[in-house]
Amino acid sequence: MPSEKELLDKQIKEINWKEVDEYPSIADCEKLTDATQRKQCFFEFMAATIQQKLSVDTLKVLFPKLDTIEVKVTVNPDATMKFEPQFPKDTVAYDTIKIDSILRIKLVDFPKVNPAIKRGIPVKTQFILPVIIKTEK
Repeated sequence: MPSEKELLDKQIKEINWKEVDEYPSIADCEKLTDATQRKQCFFEFMAATIQQKLSVDTLKVLFPKLDTIEVKVTVNPDATMKFEPQFPKDTVAYDTIKIDSILRIKLVDFPKVNPAIKRGIPVKTQFILPVIIKTEK
């Protein structure tokens, strides 16, 4: 008969740690009962909010050719968030440090985000969102 520790070890190995039971969410999306729709709602909200905060002017004035920026979003178990711009390896066209600092300044005051849940425990998640920088004609 296997010991409690052996059973626990076996169970831990069977958990797919790359998948979460519940994705990060915001209150408005939690009204949806379908998990896929809730996830879609959250990602759309995040992309739209980041886009709105960045479209104010700074990026498109400094970098008029930049139309989309990929942002790596980290949602920590304590619901804090971190945003990092992702650039192709050969990027020299843009001042990556300047873009990074603009993100840090602009991407604040988000509504409360509930962290992802794995087996009832809040866990860290990361995802990359392509954010379109609005260009007004």
